[in-house]
Amino acid sequence: MNRWKIGFFLLAGLVAAAFAAVIFFISSTPESVPLPKMEVADASDNVLTVSATKENFESIANTYIRKATKGGPLPLTIEVGEDVALYSEMTVFSLTFPVIMHFEPVVREDGNLILKQSSMEVGVLNIQPATVLNILKDSVKPPPWLIVRPKEEELFIDLSKFDVSSNFRVRAKTFDLAKDEIMLEIIIPK
Repeated sequence: MNRWKIGFFLLAGLVAAAFAAVIFFISSTPESVPLPKMEVADASDNVLTVSATKENFESIANTYIRKATKGGPLPLTIEVGEDVALYSEMTVFSLTFPVIMHFEPVVREDGNLILKQSSMEVGVLNIQPATVLNILKDSVKPPPWLIVRPKEEELFIDLSKFDVSSNFRVRAKTFDLAKDEIMLEIIIPK
């Protein structure tokens, strides 16, 4: 066998190994960040209950996302309808694909939100949801109040870390999209 054939097969093997390594690292999901412990609200604090519609919540959420990402390289918007939809883009090998992830909101006892992924669309590609969340986590620096958990296919929104004036805190009471009933509590410490 001449040295050109050996060189060709060696180079082809290196390219195939590099491609396999890239696919492996993209598709592997790291260990998830543990959720913060549930904090019990102080009964002596003043609580103001606010009712919001889907449109109100969508507008507030997109304002906080814009402030948190400060016009970063990856556009991120939320749309609230029958479910919570997260719209973004994913660039792979200089091709940009629209990404739409659908979530079902769940209110925890401590008033924080967990968005459980129900479905997703990445252009016409068939990619696992955990992989898309992992890429999203790695390509966007999430705000301090958002924890991306690819392994569990969920997003955790820590409402207590929202930057609200003074030392007010926010927590969710109900989040019923079917009835268009979103109740938030604003906690004002004494």
